[in-house]
Amino acid sequence: MRRRDTPGEGGARPSPSTETEVPSFKIWECALCGFRYDEAAGLPEEGLPPGTRWQDVPATWTCPDCGAGKDDFEMREAG
Repeated sequence: MRRRDTPGEGGARPSPSTETEVPSFKIWECALCGFRYDEAAGLPEEGLPPGTRWQDVPATWTCPDCGAGKDDFEMREAG
């Protein structure tokens, strides 16, 4: 009599995940006034939907609080 494979006993192994790991969102803080841009939240009122990465924010964008340019922002890890 032939034995059937039961889960976990010599059956097909699950294939490794083909999904790529999504980098964590970051927070960018204005060095002049402390305003924080959170990539996860975006800034919908400025036309930046949730999930908009810093590199996708237009180069012409300025801090809504003090008018500083993107070069005046420093990256912080979101936690």
